[in-house]
Amino acid sequence: MNWKTRLAQNCDNAFIEALIPVSVRVLQAPYYSAPQINAALGTVFALDRQLIRDQTYFVVEHERVLVGCGGWSRRKSLFGGDHHRVIEDSELDPKRDAARVRAFFIHPAWARRGIGRGILDACHDAIASAGFTRIELVATLAGEPLYASCGYSAKERYAIDLAGGFQLPVVRMIKQIIRDHA
Repeated sequence: MNWKTRLAQNCDNAFIEALIPVSVRVLQAPYYSAPQINAALGTVFALDRQLIRDQTYFVVEHERVLVGCGGWSRRKSLFGGDHHRVIEDSELDPKRDAARVRAFFIHPAWARRGIGRGILDACHDAIASAGFTRIELVATLAGEPLYASCGYSAKERYAIDLAGGFQLPVVRMIKQIIRDHA
């Protein structure tokens, strides 16, 4: 592994926002049409700065270049950016609610090198440390195989309504956290 995972900072916002459309336009193209992708960029596929403020969002760098990002949340939202959110995203209760895994984007040149799994492992460690026992996420069709290989189960398939009458098929997935009792 010649890349480094770290918590995202506000100074990373512009780099993350530049990575998102590059990642989506290439890696999601086998699963979604160009009009679906265009309608989802900026809303479904967008930066949620609350994740950075909460210190639950990770970036991966190679030689100081951002090649991937993703994170988790203790907030109610399951997906999407914060630019159109009009009310504060309320916090979840770890005793009752599932943590959220959110907003994974990998540069196409770095796809399938373990970066997504590495970020997911960092998320799992942080989620367990925060006291959550369950995780929920909304996977794109492109992301579903990664999450399934990491123990997530598909619970619901549905479509997110987008501007222009388009829809984005997605999969709601869940996972129980198994803790060591050593």
